[in-house]
Amino acid sequence: MYILRTSAAFDSAHFLAGYDGRCANLHGHRWRIEVEAGQTELQPSGEKRGMVVDFGDFKKAVRALADAYDHALIYESGSLRENTLTALREERFALIEVSFRPTAENLAKHFYERLTADGLPVLRVTVYETEDNCAVYTPDREVMT
Repeated sequence: MYILRTSAAFDSAHFLAGYDGRCANLHGHRWRIEVEAGQTELQPSGEKRGMVVDFGDFKKAVRALADAYDHALIYESGSLRENTLTALREERFALIEVSFRPTAENLAKHFYERLTADGLPVLRVTVYETEDNCAVYTPDREVMT
C-alpha cells in the first residue's frame, strides 16, 4: 500500500446544541485536517506514472476544503433561531450549516465524503480540534492502526 499524507488548518467556531457542558457555548478552534490517500498500485503510465495521485492536486484539494471552512461559524441545522440567523447574515458573518452535530468525529467523516466525492483515493481523515485531541474517520473496510 502506498500512502500519501497532507494537512491543512483553518480557524472556525462551533457549538454543540443540546450538550450539557462547556461546548454548548459558541467557541472556536484552530482545526487541523490530516488526510491520507493511498492505493495498492501506482499509476502505471502517463504524466502521473509512479504516483498515487499528483501531490500538488492532493494538497490543493485539502487546502481548498480547509479554506472553505476558515473563519466561519459551523452550526447544525435547526440549532439556531431564525431571527439569530437573520441577524448573523445581516452582519455578513460566514455561516456553514451542516446536517449533523459539528463534532470532530462528524467533521472527519464529512471531510472524507467531500474528498472522495472529488475522486481522491482517501483512506483516512483525522480532524484535530486541539493540538492534542483528534478524531479519525476511515471506512470500516479500511481500518488501519
